[in-house]
Amino acid sequence: MKLFAHRGYSAKYPENTLLAFQKALETGCYGIELDVHLTGDGQVVVIHDEDTFRTTGVRGKIKDMTAADLSGLDAGLGEAIPTLDAYFALVKDSPVVTNIELKNNVNAYDGMEETVLELIDRYGLRGRILFSSFNHDSIRKCKRLAPDIPCGFLIGAPMDNPAAYVAADKVEFIHPHFAALLEGPFAEECAAEGVPLNVWTVDTFDSITRSARFPSTHALITNAPLSCAAILARM
Repeated sequence: MKLFAHRGYSAKYPENTLLAFQKALETGCYGIELDVHLTGDGQVVVIHDEDTFRTTGVRGKIKDMTAADLSGLDAGLGEAIPTLDAYFALVKDSPVVTNIELKNNVNAYDGMEETVLELIDRYGLRGRILFSSFNHDSIRKCKRLAPDIPCGFLIGAPMDNPAAYVAADKVEFIHPHFAALLEGPFAEECAAEGVPLNVWTVDTFDSITRSARFPSTHALITNAPLSCAAILARM
């Protein structure tokens, strides 16, 4: 079972920071999941929310701030909000796969997909990238721009006809919330039709063991990769 460290090793370290990513690498996890936005000056930065308040205590909209503005904020334990460039510099010599969640479902960042792809190609990382987003049109655009890079549709609830939905755009994965697996026939349909799932965010014994037992589950996305791996090993 493949494990992605959700926002890095975020159960123990400040989420979406270089420290959390470094600690995730040290666990030996298969992948790291992170979130990206575009700043007002067009830089790709790694942060989950559209606003900086929850993680830094300072109010500000990512889309209205510059990368320099953000670099001066404390995202926890003295860690800055990193750029995607800085993250790639950290992981470029490791085998880790990066799940980049494009956070463009609230703010429609013009040119986000092209800007992120340019950074990926600058570091030669196409073979170690997975795109996901709740903005399914953005994922469709990613498949048009870079058909070789795997993609996943993020969903919070079960969907009808999952196989037909992904096949229409040659998208490889669905990324469901754990609870979606427990509602109706969705998980069984994915298993029967060969649709692989990367399930988020599983940290409890129940969510980990249930998700891992679904035959369609390809990977688990977890805040706590070490404890998740230990539970899987006991299974």
